[in-house]
Amino acid sequence: MSGQVDLFGNSVTGRSAVAAVDPGDEVRALAAQIPRGLRFGTSTWSFAGWQGIVYGGDYDETKLARDGLAAYAAHPLLRSVGVDRSFYAPLNDKTLQRMAAATSPDFRFLLKAHAALMLPKSARRPEYLEGVPDVFLDADYARRVVIEPALRRLGERLGVILFQFSPLGDPLLRYRQELLPRLESFLAALPREAKYAVEWRDRAMLGNDLADLLARQGVAHGFAAHPRLPPVTEQSPIEADADCPLVIRWLLAPGLGYEEARAAYAPFDRLIDPDRATRRQVAQLAHKALGQGRQTIVIINNKAEGSAPLSVAALAKEFVQSMSAADSPALQ
Repeated sequence: MSGQVDLFGNSVTGRSAVAAVDPGDEVRALAAQIPRGLRFGTSTWSFAGWQGIVYGGDYDETKLARDGLAAYAAHPLLRSVGVDRSFYAPLNDKTLQRMAAATSPDFRFLLKAHAALMLPKSARRPEYLEGVPDVFLDADYARRVVIEPALRRLGERLGVILFQFSPLGDPLLRYRQELLPRLESFLAALPREAKYAVEWRDRAMLGNDLADLLARQGVAHGFAAHPRLPPVTEQSPIEADADCPLVIRWLLAPGLGYEEARAAYAPFDRLIDPDRATRRQVAQLAHKALGQGRQTIVIINNKAEGSAPLSVAALAKEFVQSMSAADSPALQ
């Protein structure tokens, strides 16, 4: 391959591309029944256990992280992806440009904002934020470091920027009524060119006042299927600006922690704990949002059932069956 370039425009002397799997006629037919406004994806794309599911060869995770996105995006059911790495450190222009070059204009990224934006100064700081200044709900930092680079390099491929608030605990949540207006001021100051979602991992933060705040700002509630939270159908009303995509993330199996799920489910090549109840709830939310004319992004983690791309396929079947039963015009 001497003298050639890869999908990201770099010299690839001695490097080979990652092969996409042939998904088969059944999967292609299933994908053809999914409305264009509904995009499924997984939390990142670099899992070696997806050989024969997403990838047409045996590759290690380093190779997939660097070169696998184009093969991932070639799968007809995977028209979106969650970008988790941007939570730990902002992505530079070169990385964002590579992501755009590996995908079609129809593809959409769910990009996590840098964790420093969602962590109050008084909270315990993880190692990956050591040396990072206090920028909690700092709209200028969000604009300069997260939003403007993503808009500049991803363009129309930027689906939603997600502000994920990890559990803050009871001491901080005593200040809930002070947090809400500060959150609203932050959201109001963000550039309108991008779309945003807010995902709280604390049950105590949910409520009609938060839902009303997000609706006023044209920001989506980030629905998260996670053991810390109520079922997704009970977390928030979904009536909102139709221009704001609905965001649903199916993250973790009931009764498990992340490390427990990792140990139980690796290498993520099969469904181990099918969760049909959550599958139905996610399909129900997506169905309702599409009926409102809203774009919808559903991101699934390996730790939800054992294998995220297989969960996507199962959810797609559930969705098509529910749409057929309802004879919904959203498929027209």
